[in-house]
Amino acid sequence: MTPDSTETATPYDTRLEYLERLGDALVHRGFQVRLSAPLERPASLHVMNPEATALTENILAEQGSDGWWFWWSWAERIAAADDVATAADRVARVLAVH
Repeated sequence: MTPDSTETATPYDTRLEYLERLGDALVHRGFQVRLSAPLERPASLHVMNPEATALTENILAEQGSDGWWFWWSWAERIAAADDVATAADRVARVLAVH
């Protein structure tokens, strides 16, 4: 199920809503986020650990044959987009100061 279950939601709108939800979850975990939505390419969520600004990542949300997924910039799945908590936990773990 997509975030906006109305039939008028476009893939662009759905992508933005998923990224916004993930961004909210990451802000609650102490990360800084910026949603980038240029017209010439898919929207992405830039995530930064404010305790170590070199720890950054751009997260994508893409629809496949098996639903929407969050993706790392290196083309590896993070978690299903409907599972924001798991996705946020995984991003937080990768961007944590060790």
